[in-house]
Amino acid sequence: MTVIAAPRLLVDGQFIEGGAVHLHGDRIAHVSSSANDADVILSSGFLTAGLVDLQVNGFAGVDFVSGTSDDWLVARRAIARTGVTSFVPTFITAPVSQLSQALQRTVPYLDVCEPNGARAIGIHLEGPFLSTHRNGAHDASVMCDPAPDAVEALLSAAAGRLIMITLAPERAHAIDAIEQLTNAGVTVSLGHSDADSEIALAALDAGAGMVTHLFNAMRPLGHREPGLAGVALTDARAHLGLIVDLHHVDPRICQLAFNAAADRVVLVTDAIAAATMPPGEYELGGASVRVDDGLPRRIDGTIAGSSLTLDAAIRNAVNVCGVPVTQALDSATRIPAETVGGVGIGNLAAGLLADVVWWSEDLYPQRVWIDGVEINVSGQTE
Repeated sequence: MTVIAAPRLLVDGQFIEGGAVHLHGDRIAHVSSSANDADVILSSGFLTAGLVDLQVNGFAGVDFVSGTSDDWLVARRAIARTGVTSFVPTFITAPVSQLSQALQRTVPYLDVCEPNGARAIGIHLEGPFLSTHRNGAHDASVMCDPAPDAVEALLSAAAGRLIMITLAPERAHAIDAIEQLTNAGVTVSLGHSDADSEIALAALDAGAGMVTHLFNAMRPLGHREPGLAGVALTDARAHLGLIVDLHHVDPRICQLAFNAAADRVVLVTDAIAAATMPPGEYELGGASVRVDDGLPRRIDGTIAGSSLTLDAAIRNAVNVCGVPVTQALDSATRIPAETVGGVGIGNLAAGLLADVVWWSEDLYPQRVWIDGVEINVSGQTE
């Protein structure tokens, strides 16, 4: 048993004063109000569950689609040092056959044991069933309809490890595909879409549960036709992915999203290989992307993911957008975990995985435990 005590603990989205988290093996045994007999006593800051990022294309120079097993280990270690203990590697649009091959090649990497690295809890496919009118940095020429055989091919290649998929609900077969995917246990997120509000509501009725990077690559919010964004803001069934890098969405609009749906916002990074790296050329799903000012762009100037880290997104939300600390932290822990079915993470609660982060008062991760074991956050070889 390892007992970690701190001045405050984030439990169920709220701070409780004082107390300790009791870790037994790789699980949280219980959370107590007493710091007696603590093995680790932290005199400042607070504890939360490990962060959960549902949209990560790459990290620390590694693109997940093309990366080797060793590359993935490098990225997982770097992600963990930002307080993220669970993440979902994201593959962007490519032909179904190529995505199937990428899934078959990389699914085994998910289970490679890396004591100092974050765990990959499944794969997110962002495409190829997207709108060519809202393609963003994705290759519109290879987008296609989610016909049953195409969906089944991806499910089969993922061997049960497809946890989320982004699709445009206005495409032919999309509503049936949402039912097919949700029946297979996949969280369907709506995005890269020109859908109107009627189609968006039909998609939620069919089982979709999230919206990918709210406001980006979708029909703008209108006062007579609210579109997907308006439905997402007002329908309690939709969790809202939001990139708070202060480039993708204006801080005031980020604040609007939190004001409208604080218990449904999911902070995501949409990070590419450039995250934590210097300016230069990087890869995103096989395409070259340039980063000069901290924002990845394709050669035509289109924004292509981000170089954001999830701890920085929390600081941006609090310090720039005016979001309460507890809401920002909840949007990067408990809420994303619930979005993909809980999966035993995201909160300081008995029975969940023993993923714990100690934060400074100014919102920087100081120490991280994954599966009950403290990791090396310095980046130096032990």
